[in-house]
Amino acid sequence: RMSRHAKKLRDHDINPCVAETDATTKCMNDNDYNKDLCTDYFLKYKNCRKFWHGIMMQRKREGVKPEMPSAEERKKILESMG
Repeated sequence: RMSRHAKKLRDHDINPCVAETDATTKCMNDNDYNKDLCTDYFLKYKNCRKFWHGIMMQRKREGVKPEMPSAEERKKILESMG
């Protein structure tokens, strides 16, 4: 059984970086936890978190709710950026 926290991390509406998390975890598993071989995955995850954190803070300042856009809304935001 997954904890409430674990469920939140798997929820695409709450966590915008589920795919990056999964890719990083898979890389670590596939490479006997040699972090050096997964640098690109860690970087992609970090960039994802940084990007969506910025969006969230901007929405918070503007009083937009919810502060984290839904998965559908995030998809549109990314498409609009090309």
